Amino acid sequence: MLGKIAGALIGRRMVGRNEGFKGALMGAGVAALARRGLGPLATVAAVGYGAKKLWEWRNSRRSRAYPSEATPAPPSGL
Repeated sequence: MLGKIAGALIGRRMVGRNEGFKGALMGAGVAALARRGLGPLATVAAVGYGAKKLWEWRNSRRSRAYPSEATPAPPSGL
């Protein structure tokens, strides 16, 4: 209920004083959309952020350069 009231107040400010009911209706719609849509949007953003971090971590592991002295020498007995 508080979300609808807050949405109505925000909608009234968006539209202006002369269009009160229209603004209240818009605000209630925005509040309902935010309530339904922000959960999946936050999930998608979190998964995308995690995938980006994983990609950067994998690329940083691949691009490590080791000095030539660190590579093993071929066996001399063969």
